[in-house]
Order: sequence, then structure tokens, then C-alpha cells
Amino acid sequence: MANSTAHHPAFTFLRSEFIDALNVTVQEFEHTVTGAKHFHIASENDENVFLVGLKTVPTDSCGVAHILEHTVLCGSERFPVRDPFFMMIRRSLNTFMNAFTSSDWTAYPFASKNKKDFNNLLGVYLDAVFFSRLDELDFSQEGHRLEFAEPDNAESELTFKGVVFNEMKGAMSSTTSVLWQTLTKYLFPNNTYHFNSGGEPTDIPDLSYQDLLAFYRTHYHPSNAVFMTFGDIPAETLQAEFEDKVLSRFERLEEQVSVPNAKRYFSPVRVEEGYAAEEVKEDGSHVVVGWLLGESTDLNQQFEAQLLSSVLLDNSASPLMRVLENSDLGRAPSPMCGLEDSNKEMSFMCGLEGVKREDAPKVEALVLSTLESIAEKGVPQDMVEAMLHQLELSQREIGGGSYPYGLQLILAGLSTAVHAGDVIAQLDLDPVINAMREKIQDPAYIPNLINSLLLSNAHRVTLTLSPDDALEARRNQAEKDRLSKIKAALSDADKQQIIERSAALKTRQSQVDDMSILPKVGLEDVPARLPEYDNQKVAGALPVTFYPQGTNGLVYQQLVMDLPALDEEEIEYLPLFSSMMTELGIGEDDYLAVQERQAQVCGGLGASNSIRATIADRQELNGYFILSSKALVPNVKAMSELLKDTMLNVRFDEVSRVKELVAQRRARREQSITGQGHSLAMTAASSALSGLAAQQEKWSGMSGIRTAIALDDAMKADSKAAEKVLAIFKRLHSKLLQANKQLLLVAEPQHEAAVLSEAQSVFADLPVGGAKTAFVMAPVDAQVKVAWLTSTQVSFCSKAFRTAYGDHPDVAALTVLGGFLRNGFLHRVIREQGGAYGGGATFDGSIGSFRFYSYRDPRLTETLADFDASIEWMLNETHGEDALEEAILGVIGSMDKPSSPAGEAQSDFYVQLHGRSLAYREAFRAKVLAVTIEQLQRVTKTYLTKANENVAVVTATSKRAELESLGFDIQTL
Repeated sequence: MANSTAHHPAFTFLRSEFIDALNVTVQEFEHTVTGAKHFHIASENDENVFLVGLKTVPTDSCGVAHILEHTVLCGSERFPVRDPFFMMIRRSLNTFMNAFTSSDWTAYPFASKNKKDFNNLLGVYLDAVFFSRLDELDFSQEGHRLEFAEPDNAESELTFKGVVFNEMKGAMSSTTSVLWQTLTKYLFPNNTYHFNSGGEPTDIPDLSYQDLLAFYRTHYHPSNAVFMTFGDIPAETLQAEFEDKVLSRFERLEEQVSVPNAKRYFSPVRVEEGYAAEEVKEDGSHVVVGWLLGESTDLNQQFEAQLLSSVLLDNSASPLMRVLENSDLGRAPSPMCGLEDSNKEMSFMCGLEGVKREDAPKVEALVLSTLESIAEKGVPQDMVEAMLHQLELSQREIGGGSYPYGLQLILAGLSTAVHAGDVIAQLDLDPVINAMREKIQDPAYIPNLINSLLLSNAHRVTLTLSPDDALEARRNQAEKDRLSKIKAALSDADKQQIIERSAALKTRQSQVDDMSILPKVGLEDVPARLPEYDNQKVAGALPVTFYPQGTNGLVYQQLVMDLPALDEEEIEYLPLFSSMMTELGIGEDDYLAVQERQAQVCGGLGASNSIRATIADRQELNGYFILSSKALVPNVKAMSELLKDTMLNVRFDEVSRVKELVAQRRARREQSITGQGHSLAMTAASSALSGLAAQQEKWSGMSGIRTAIALDDAMKADSKAAEKVLAIFKRLHSKLLQANKQLLLVAEPQHEAAVLSEAQSVFADLPVGGAKTAFVMAPVDAQVKVAWLTSTQVSFCSKAFRTAYGDHPDVAALTVLGGFLRNGFLHRVIREQGGAYGGGATFDGSIGSFRFYSYRDPRLTETLADFDASIEWMLNETHGEDALEEAILGVIGSMDKPSSPAGEAQSDFYVQLHGRSLAYREAFRAKVLAVTIEQLQRVTKTYLTKANENVAVVTATSKRAELESLGFDIQTL
């Protein structure tokens, strides 16, 4: 790849470096007039990524940076429409669009594989960030406002409304979020990290519109910005756009935004605070010990801290994690365990959850004595080398999943860029890894780090966060009292102003903007065909499928087994079996030895299940059990041996280990509710539609969380409970050993022969099974109306309708309908007018479920009514072809969203395994492109009826009476 220095005349070239491990060239430029930095990651990848980041440094918890992030995207100088961000989502083939507020920066990223689309989005984003209109009504909608419960009745109750206000009520319902915010409040006593950059719900109403404007003027300026790009568009081309659209209109700011270092403590601090809980459990406290470390922009300091954190906490064999997992003082290690290195100054944390409040000093003493012991005895050399190996693996891996690969690289360097560190060094870790290899040869290296960074570091905070069952009521009462006091002080003119502003906002939310001023792509820009992935199928006792993909020196391997016929009990425990199989011992080795072996040869092992309904029948299933791993090419044989050994010789006699894993799983599941409440509500609403849907609710829904809690309690109360589970595991394992098996391999084409040879030689004598047996679940076809009550300040609502499925002709229209309803109706009434953080509709064609949802929603029954109103809107209004095209583009964009090279190969393998051939998917794509408004109205009328309706909500305990009166089946954890 060329080490190009070509750049626009308005920019100064600073340096360029090719990074072999990533196969990219990183170029650094500076805008001569404003000082804005531009980092371009030149790659042959056609998925181009743009991000502009700004250092945003709040000095309180009013959420100014977060509310500004929302409001900036509500119209700009060149695009004076009310909601260009959400409008462009509909008019684009983007592979990613979003905006983030971190502790000390705000970022606006997008990605697209289509050059026309990329340029469209670039123009909108640049104008939004640097020339935002910041309308006061948008601030009222996105941030906060006062409104009467009956908007035109000044005698009704006064309320706080606002999208961010409700988003943060939802976010701060998470105990993990409260834990993080509280700990950082004490770790950073005097700078921006002391405050909640997202905004505390109690403080958000203190933010004024003038405060917002002042923050924008000082922070949203090119002198305070960094532009970061990735892909095959040259830096010079991008810079021409930056200069033309933005930079030519600015001069350099003399005053720089900065984050001062935290004032250091001279002795450790111990604090206690509370979190809202349904009940006060004796062992409900969290105890976390945190240290403030050095600056993250110092790569040597950062890497030493990362290595130390990995050595201490990476897996169950790591010496500090082992002590925490085995301690009787708590239920599980804290979710805070690890290094936080995205702030200017790093912090290291560890601790326990499920602790008795009075045992907090014992937890602190346990952590400190363990660190002293490790520092005294040292750490085995092979463990330290294994952690360096893991860091190299993570450096080389081309990721996939929720973020484009280019954006992952950009985000890896963003904090360093914002704080004027060395971005190239941050991305090119090979030199620092090599230097570290030399340093770790000294057996005293890790003990010295423990002493210098932790034991001798007086800036230490021990936080005890304890459950408080009255906190939520006190908080709600304080909000009511505040609103009552405000209302009592209102003059008639003030009341009238609130009424008029509510009416003006509603008018603004209902106005139809001229969308033609926004750029767009059309159906003519959609790629004609889906990509076809080359693969090599090798027949034999163990069939092998090899995909040649650009994996940057890694090999991905999966042992795939047909799920055999299982009884009801085995089906219930299948996900638990999968989550534990790679966490247990093998043969003569206990789980600690196995964890060490995994770290030395591969990027860890995972076990999972891939289960889908067949195209022909939603009650009929295809199921597969998968053991997977990844490794560098030289370790293929060792990885294969580890996979095979795990499959054949996994131990089911480590009772204490199983108890420990069950406790950890319970903790993770309980913490997940407020972050994925909309998914949990949709899963519950769909649970009556098929056997698989019902089982998914028992596995991963609210019922599954309740089961995880009950199992943990049972294992604590009854010594035989774990043995019963292990007996079920043995039955499952025995059946899997007899099942049909095949191997999936993904690697670079030049390694095909070697990788196939190594893997085949290892797996030659693996038992491969005989005739396929059907994996079945009892069919389900019923209706539900269920409410799950938990500790939350917001609601998550869903309705699910029984529909066509599989290859039925109506499936394409149902797929498009979700986006059509969201774009045309649901976004406006649920998010903008209702104040929820999100809302929409989506379709699952495998089980035939059309699902409405809302996320972090201040309302409940009103939202359920809005779902119904959207159906009436669909049936009774006249709809335009532009809206249809936007909905179709959204579906195609999600179908075409790229993953990592390995991820795309794996996805192709499994869709084909489940009977969805390339021809089938292309035929479906053609049906989606041909959907008409008449089809949308027909499927709405046919399927979205009361007879097909199922309802589920996840909400606060305070809603019990209201929900009972509406006939909901009330469930609690």
C-alpha cells in the first residue's frame, strides 16, 4: 500500500506509517489555519468511515454535552429540516450512523460502502456539527421541558419531559451505571470525570438553553476537533470537502479546551452510597476498590497497565480473578473489574458483588492481601507471555459485529487523538509488544508494577454501594415536590407560556418538512446482487468447509454438531451447558490449567447454539451445537487439539466451579435488564407464537433471568443442586458425542493447504455420528398479555402479532412494514412526542412475529395505544412512494451490512446450513425491492388484528395496580 503524502493545500502533512499487522497506512495532517487534526487510515477496504470528534468537558452533571449531541442533529444551516439525522437514515445505504457522548469527547461517525452515499452523509454531518441551528424547541424536545400532564390544562399536574431526561432515567436504573458513576465521582475529585457526562436526571432540568449555546460555541469549533477517516477514498479528496464545507469559514481559537489532571489523594478514601432496589437483601452490596493511574496518552504507561490488568484479571486462572471468583465474601466478581483507559488518566478497579454490607472492609483487605501475595511470589512466566499473546491476537483481529472494522480502528485511537497523543503508536502496537517481551524476561517486572501502580499508590477509593428500597420513592417524591414548588410559583403568564410552548412543539413535531433539500440514494443505487463467498468443501468422515478470506494472519475454526433429540430437561439446560463447557476442566487438568492453556494457544474457546425454524414450518427446527476458536496460523494444530480435547474429555465433576459460574451468570443477567429491556419485552410478547419462541423466552427472556436467579439460590441452599445439573450436562455431552459433526475453517487463501492438513490430522479419529435425529420442541400457539415488574425508572413496551413466516409471499411486505411504520409514525409519536429514547417495529420471519417496541419509555398504556394508532394510520392514510422507497432502502441496508471477513464467511456458512441458499436470499431480496404500498396495507389488515395480538411490558413495580386493572398477567423476578 502506498505511503502517500498527497494532501489538500489547506493542510500540512505531518507523517505517515504503514502498519503491517493491520495492513493499513495511517496518515496524520493538520489544518494550517484552525489547527484541526486529520488522521486518515488508508485501506483497500471499500467500506469508508468518517468520524469527527470534539473534546467536550462538562463542569456539572446537567448533561450539556449529551443534550447537545442530540440537538446538533436536529437541523443545520444548509439542511434546515427538523430531523436530518433520522431522515438520512432512511435516505441512505449506510452501514453505520450514530453519535456518541463519552466522558470527555463527543463523536459523530458514519460508514458506507457506496461512494455517493458516503458523500451525501459527509455533507450532512459536517453541516450538522459545525453549523447547527440549535432551535430552542429542539432543546425542549431532546433535553428537557416543563409540560402539563394535560398539555392544554394549566390545572393538571406539572411534569418534566425530554428524550435525554428519560434516556438517563433508564440508564441510571442500571446498578452497573450507578456503580461506575459513583466510583469515578470519587476517583476524580476535581475534573470533568467527577460529573455524569450523560446527565443525572435530578440535574438535567437545571440546564438552560443559554448554557447549551455557550457550550456549543466554545467546544464545537475546528480548533477543538479531530477528523478521522478510514477506507479507499484518498485523504486529499476528503480534505477538499472539509475545507470547502467547513474549515474555510473558521479562524484558530486561541483558548484551548483541556482536561486538568485530577488532584491526588495522600491517603485512601472509603465511601458508601446507595442504589435503588426492590428489596434490601443482606448480601446485596457491591464493593469496589479503584486506583487512579497514569495518563493514557503515554503508550508505555498504558500498555503496562493493560498487561498488568490482563495478568491479574483476564481469566479464571489469573491470580486476582481466581481469588475473587472463589471468595465466600461475595456472589461474583464485580462488573467493574479491569482497566479503564479511555479517560485522560487511567483507572484500575476490582471487587465483588453480592456482598454483606458489613463485610466491605474484608473485601478491601482481601484485594490488598492478594496483591501483596502476588507481588511477593511473582507470576509464572508462561502466564505473562500468554497475556502478551492475547494482546497480539486482539491487535491483529479484523473485528465485525455492531461496528464496522474501520470505525473500530478509529475508536481505538480517538481518545489518544482528542488528548493530543500519538495515534499511530496507539494503532501500531507491534513495537511496544516487542519492547514488552524484553521487559517481562525480568521475573520482578510484574511484581514491580503491582507495587508501583497499586500497593504504593495512595490515590485509592473503596466504594460500598448498598441496596436502598426507599431510594426510588424518595427520588420520585423529591421530583414531585420540586414540580409542585415550581407550579406554585408560576404566574398565569408563565402557565400560558408552558401551554403555548407545548403546542408549538407539537406543531413542529407534526410539520412535514421539504425533504428534497436532503441528498439521497435511491433503489437504482442498490447493488444488483448479494456477494457470493468462495469456499472449498472437503468430503470425508468429518466434512470440512474452508473459506479463503483476508483474516490478517488468523485462523477461525468451528466444530459444528447436529443438535440431537433432547428431552425437556436437556433443552432447558442447553444454553447453560454451552456457557460452561469451555470454562471447565479437561481430562486430568482442572479448569485453571485449561484457562492457562487457552490463553497460550488461542483467543479463547466458545460454545454456542444455532437454532432456527425451517422455512416450511415455524414449529419445526434445525439446530446445531458449535465449539469455536481463533488463533494465529502457527498455533492451528495446538488450537485444533484443544478443541478436540474439550469436546471429548470435558470434566463434569467440578462442583464448586459450576456454582461459581452460575453465580456469575446470574449477576450478568440481572444487570442486563435496563440495557436490553425492549428486547426482553419483544421476546416475552412473541413467546406464544411457536415452540422455539417460547423456549427463547425461557432461555434468554425475563423468565430466563428468573430461572438464573432461582438456580443460583438453589445451589447455595442445596449441595445436591449442582450435581443434578452436572448429571444433565453428562447426558447432553454423551448425545453430542454421537451426533453428526463437521468442521468450518476460515483463513487466508495462502494458508489453505497447511490449515486443512493440520486440522484434518488432529480430527481424524473424532467420533462423527451416524443418522441425523430430529431436534424438536413442543409446539406452542397461544396468546399472552404479561407485565414483568422490576427496579426501573422507565418502561419497555411491546406488542407482537402472529403473521406469515418462512417463504410465504407476505413475508417481504411484513419485513418492509416495520421500517415504514417507524419512519412515518412511530418515531414521531413515541420518541419526539412521547419522550422515549427509542421506538419502532420489526419483523422476525423465522417465527412469524411482527413486533412493536419502545425503549426507555416514560409512558406505558399511551405507548401501547400509539402502536394501535400506527396500524390505523397505515390503513386509513394516503402514503407516498418516497416513504416506501425509504423503508425498502432500510431493509436492503440491513441485509447488506458488512461484517468482518471471518464473520461474513461464518454467516454465509450458517444461512446455507439452515436452508437459506444464495438463490433463496436473492429471490427474497427481489421481493423486498418489489413491495408496494397496497401490499403493506393488505398485510397490515390481514395480520395486525386483535385476534393475533400479544402484549408484554417490562416496567416499574409502581405500575402494578394500573396493569392489573388492564388485565395483565403480573410477573416478578
